[in-house]
Amino acid sequence: MTVIETIKADVTTAMKAGDKARVSALRLVLSELQKDEKEGKGDEIAVLRRERKRRIEAAEQFETAGREDLAGPERSEAEMITAYLPAELSDDELKAIVARAVESIGASGPGDIGQVMKAAMDEVGTRADGKRVNAAAREVLSA
Repeated sequence: MTVIETIKADVTTAMKAGDKARVSALRLVLSELQKDEKEGKGDEIAVLRRERKRRIEAAEQFETAGREDLAGPERSEAEMITAYLPAELSDDELKAIVARAVESIGASGPGDIGQVMKAAMDEVGTRADGKRVNAAAREVLSA
């Protein structure tokens, strides 16, 4: 079952349960997935990550503005989207991948972070976002 099919089934379930907030959020995500599919990209994981990131950033902005009433729903939508994403790498696994990248390149300091990031992201793929990889690379290179 594809992510789109799973979300369609979950929309139906949420509609039957009368969960309007969940239906609304899932329909927005479903719309983005279908738009991406129509454009021929077909990268469902990238769309889900992008939509989750948008929700998290919106929640942070609302919190900064003191609008907890608006931040809460954004956070819950981000959590809902996270359920459709594959499991991410643990911090230890990520550090191990970055350490191997550092070793294979022969990186010696923070100036080599671009090369380390490129090598690590090739192996990480969609299992961790760039911010986490960057933080791990900086930590490994500074040690």
